[in-house]
Parts: sequence; structure tokens; C-alpha cells
Amino acid sequence: MKVVKSLLSLLKQYESWLDAGAILTWGYLLINYWLTGKLYTLIHPRYFGLTVATGISLLILGGWKLLQLWNIKKKPRLSRQSKKEVSLMKNQHINFFYPGLGSLLLLISALLALIITPQVFASQTALQRGLTESLPITRTQPQKFRSVTKPEERSLIEWIRTLNVYPEPDAYNGQKVEVTGFVIYPKGLSDQYLWISRFILTCCAADAYPVGLPVKLPPSRTRSKYPQDSWFKVKGKMITGEFNGQRKLTILPTEIESIPKPKNPYDY
Repeated sequence: MKVVKSLLSLLKQYESWLDAGAILTWGYLLINYWLTGKLYTLIHPRYFGLTVATGISLLILGGWKLLQLWNIKKKPRLSRQSKKEVSLMKNQHINFFYPGLGSLLLLISALLALIITPQVFASQTALQRGLTESLPITRTQPQKFRSVTKPEERSLIEWIRTLNVYPEPDAYNGQKVEVTGFVIYPKGLSDQYLWISRFILTCCAADAYPVGLPVKLPPSRTRSKYPQDSWFKVKGKMITGEFNGQRKLTILPTEIESIPKPKNPYDY
């Protein structure tokens, strides 16, 4: 019990220093994630500017607060004005935790985020969230979609958007296709097929949802050549396949090429 009281007393004593340290570390974390490309795994690129601005602001705020604390510490005796400054710094926000504990938790979480690399969503998450070859009905549905891109130049998400407007698979039979994504094997899928998939981000990783298209493997190829979660570029043409009594647009590949996981694994 005495140890706990001593630790809590220490936290209270260095509360302002912990505040400054937490602010500085979070600012550095945001800038570090931007510079190293880790930000791509967390949020949509349209919010990168806001994230960087926030990181810079936190660095400036944390540095200013650290400098203020250092100047106060250097004074041999606190003047009445300095005491007011310290009191003001300690009462700038409402504490829901014991003084210093909240800042310590924020500091620890930022340090862990610097050590642990955020992981890209893969097949397990895709299967949990529900793999689909169309945009979910909860998403904004386009009333009209015209792609000026040639079929073979469409990305996976462009194919999904096209299907969402006009879902008749026969309309695309024979069209060339070249898409990239990671492999998924949904439960109950025939050994003759695999799914090529990607996650779509509208804001951040929390709202990412998976989309994909089935790929019909030639008789000479087996699933063992295409491990789940591996990334591939699939070239071929579109055909109509049947799955559980439903007709679906399917890729008949002429080439399946293994590729490294891209720096930006999500689509938008």
C-alpha cells in the first residue's frame, strides 16, 4: 500500500512533466507514421494533411510547455507570479484519473505505438466483416457510373462500382481484366476457385470493408500455389460463374503473378 501511495505521489509531483512528454510523444508519433508510410494502414489519404498539422501542433504545444516548465524549475524560488503559472498549468483540464495517471497512460500508449507496427487487415478480418462483390447497402449508392477506363485498366474497386450500378454479369463476358489483391478462401468455396480481394477505406481502418471477385482456376492449377493472404496480379477475361445457384461475374485468368504487399494496401 505504501508503494502505491509513493507512486501516486510521484505521479502528482511530475504531472506537468508527464503532460508535456505525452503531448510531444504523440506529436512525434503522428509525424513518424506519416514519414514512414504507416499512416496508409490507418486512415484515408485525404486526412493526411490534417494529421500532419495536428502532429506539428502537438510538437509545438509540447515544446512550449516543456520550455515553460524548465524556466520555472531554473528559478531558485518561486515568485508569486510563478506559483500562479504552476497552478494554472495544473488546472488547465479536468482530471478523470488520479493526477498524472492519465498522462502516463497516454505516454505509454504512444511509446507502444512507436514500437509496434500496425498490421494491415487480411483474410480473417475480411471473412468476419463479410466479403462481397458489391458495395454494401449502407454505403452511398451511385445512381449512375460511367468509367472511361478501358476494362483491362480498371482496378478492383472500379469493377465493383460498375457491377453495383449494372449487376448483370453477362454484360461483361469476354472483357479483359487486370486487377491486384490478396487471396481469400471463403468457407464452402469450391476448390476450383479463389477470391481476389481488397479492403476499401472511406475514412479510417475502423470502417474498412472487403470487396472481391471470384477467380476460376485452370484445371492444371491448385490452391496450394496461391496461399491465403498472399498478393497477386490477376490477368484474364470476364466470364459468368455460378455459386450456390447465383450467377456471378468471375475472372478466368490467363496469368496469376505473385506480387509483394503494396505500400498502400487499401483502395478508396
